[in-house]
Amino acid sequence: QVHLVESGGGSVQAGGSLRLSCAASGYTYSTYCMGWFRQAPGKEREGVAAIDSDGRTISADSVKGRFTISKDNAKNTLYLQMNSLKPEDTAMYYCARGPVHYCTLVSALFGYWGQGTQVTVSS
Repeated sequence: QVHLVESGGGSVQAGGSLRLSCAASGYTYSTYCMGWFRQAPGKEREGVAAIDSDGRTISADSVKGRFTISKDNAKNTLYLQMNSLKPEDTAMYYCARGPVHYCTLVSALFGYWGQGTQVTVSS
């Protein structure tokens, strides 16, 4: 069974930092595109960042320069380093497993999802 478990969320003041982690199990972790997504109440799910099997990354314009996605294949763990946090970053953050042969921020192309971790940024 594929399991993805996020951790590291919490409450932080604007300008602060958090690092989210996603522990993966049940599959060959390094083979897949892995992504972070977020969803705030009343808004559509938004792709945040993704990383492919070669370590190449893509990120949304809204977080570019502030968030960094990375992974540790030996630990089967995905990370999202979040710096210079803004109130508009407040959302539930999810990690997800995507395609094998390409990477994307289109949520419909990701088949397995974690339970989410809440990030709240206060002004």
